[in-house]
Amino acid sequence: MSKLEGKVALISGSGRGIGRELALRLASEGAQVVVNDLDEAPAAEVVSTIKEMGGNAVACVGNVTAPDFGDRFVQAALESFNGIDIIVNNAGYTWDSVIQKMTDEQFQAMLDVHLIAPFRILRAASEPIRVFSKQEAARGEEVFRKVVNISSMAGTGGNPGQANYSSAKAALVGLTKTLSKEWGRYKVNVNCVAYGVIDTRLTQSIEKSGGTVEIDGKQLAVGVPEAMRASLKTMVPIGRAGTTEEAAGAIHFFCSPDSNYVSGQVLLVGGGFSI
Repeated sequence: MSKLEGKVALISGSGRGIGRELALRLASEGAQVVVNDLDEAPAAEVVSTIKEMGGNAVACVGNVTAPDFGDRFVQAALESFNGIDIIVNNAGYTWDSVIQKMTDEQFQAMLDVHLIAPFRILRAASEPIRVFSKQEAARGEEVFRKVVNISSMAGTGGNPGQANYSSAKAALVGLTKTLSKEWGRYKVNVNCVAYGVIDTRLTQSIEKSGGTVEIDGKQLAVGVPEAMRASLKTMVPIGRAGTTEEAAGAIHFFCSPDSNYVSGQVLLVGGGFSI
């Protein structure tokens, strides 16, 4: 039997990048997946791919910052698969500026997507998790559930031009550590993965791609300067950015039974680089 056979996984931001890789990996091990993306097309593509693999998935499309999203996300899992076993708070984006040029809207936007959205999702899941845990305990069963919050090394060490993003990601570490203490009695492992530079659309070369993302009707530039990407060869001991497959592997550990006695931890995934 696969390690995750019958488990139900909710992964925000799983239509692309790291989230997509994780959704496919968990599905390949037997998990039923609730896929989320801001846009319908990428979410539908991931659901279709999982079904073609012989797995099962549904889409919950929408902006994680919407006040009702947490409830919708959790209900999608309960109505489709009658369970919640794994929650990965992965959705996010960046909106950079030095502090003297940063607006209140920019700062709040990062808090909304990287901190408040995960909080609402976890709050919505809290009562179902409590009920499931109580039922399992009454049967003499010990069933572990998993929460993985995706932070950043900008949140553990800061990063110029990202006062908003760094602050939100640092706060997510605090949420992780607190819930690991609150939910230990329910046998929920709550951990955090903090990435360095991973090759996604958010870290592509600005000069080469000119990439943007549309959030709430705004076209926001994404990517990093080519000079910074070139410096990875000397800054990162492994000598390059990480791949989405490698990034998903770190989350996978925290989703699997291998981490049943690990909780409240922050795993730095930066190819040996640390700040």
